[in-house]
Amino acid sequence: MNSRFSTLIISCFFCISAGINLNAQNKVWSVDDCIQFALDKNIQVQKALVSNSIYGEDLNLAKSAWYPSLSGSARQNYTWNNITNSTTGATVFKGTNGINISASSAMTVYNGSRIRNGVKQSEINYEADKYNTEVIKETVSLNILNAYLQVLYAEEQVKNDNDQIASLAEQLNLAGERLKLGVIANSDYLQVKSQLATEKQTLATAQSQLALNRISLMQLMEFPIANNFQIAHPNLDSLINQKRTPDPVEVYQTALGIKPEVKNAELAKQSSQIGIDLAKAGHYPNISLNGGVVTSYSGYQTSFSTSYKPGSSFGSQLSNNISPALGLSASIPIYLNRQVRTNVAVAKYNLNNAELNELNTKDVLRKAIEQACQDVTSSQIEYESSVEAFNAVKESYDVASEKFNQGIMNSVDFLIQKTTFITSESTLLQAKYKLIFSYKILDFYAGLPLSFNKNSK
Repeated sequence: MNSRFSTLIISCFFCISAGINLNAQNKVWSVDDCIQFALDKNIQVQKALVSNSIYGEDLNLAKSAWYPSLSGSARQNYTWNNITNSTTGATVFKGTNGINISASSAMTVYNGSRIRNGVKQSEINYEADKYNTEVIKETVSLNILNAYLQVLYAEEQVKNDNDQIASLAEQLNLAGERLKLGVIANSDYLQVKSQLATEKQTLATAQSQLALNRISLMQLMEFPIANNFQIAHPNLDSLINQKRTPDPVEVYQTALGIKPEVKNAELAKQSSQIGIDLAKAGHYPNISLNGGVVTSYSGYQTSFSTSYKPGSSFGSQLSNNISPALGLSASIPIYLNRQVRTNVAVAKYNLNNAELNELNTKDVLRKAIEQACQDVTSSQIEYESSVEAFNAVKESYDVASEKFNQGIMNSVDFLIQKTTFITSESTLLQAKYKLIFSYKILDFYAGLPLSFNKNSK
């Protein structure tokens, strides 16, 4: 009976596991899903979170310096020696048992504001590291977005190649019928057949690229490679050619207030400024309040092997021997071999470096925004010209197709038109996704989400 029950439990477990795996396999991943999964699994993000936890512990340690310390100790000693009785002259080997118990406490009264500045610096470092974590998350999110668009692009390229093969297959059938009727030469038929083989090879290359792009996306997500991994197809129509005229100065001013790398650099500079005050504190005395209490107990043995003969009781000795103490101590620096002066100088250099890092961070951001704005402008122009060229080529191709179907255009001229059409279609597709990516990068600097329209095709 127990064996049957165990078998039933195991079977249920596998059924539930299979159901969970099936749901995961059937999931259609949106760009938001991909980004969130990557942020949960990415090792660099996890390491950044651990680093932030360490800074949190450093902050707790800095705050605890406000409170007094407390420590206790206990020591027991056994000593033996020969003792001569002055009256009888007899020598006895005696042992002494001693117990000392003590407790001590110390609290800093003044140390040149080291504690206050230390807490303040730890708080700033803790916040700065949070922004550093956000920088890593943004980098991961952008990589996922780019990889996601690459998969969408590859899927659309495969779709276009399939459409071209289907269209060319119909034209090959038509050419075959005309060959049987003797309307066209065998060379014309072979030209179309050769072009169909070339298009199939192009499709195989596109399918291979799609598979590679999917693998790249899954690897960036830290997702185990799965052949049935599918992404959602957002409605991108609203994102195409929005006729934007981005102002780099306006976008830059917005980014200065929201981008985590700027916040991180600003806080690093503040931390370095406090570092100077901490270094200067070495010039000032350190005053501490100290207190403690000590008590002891002692007993003896008449010989190494004889029975133990205590003196006063243990409790009464500990009570009677209590000795409290309270004191105030001051440590005044007089000459420390240039240690304080050197620390101050190094702290000032660190502040200088932090200021330069802040300027560099803002400069890099400004240049990236300027490039992003120019990319939007250029991509819009490129997309418009690609649409115009594609429409013209498509019109010419439609005419050529009609002529070929009517038998008034040979296969060589037709295939030239078709190749031009395929190239133009591919160029338009590239321009389309380049424009979409440039829009999302601009949105990224403006603080807008990276997600697409939730409507799917």
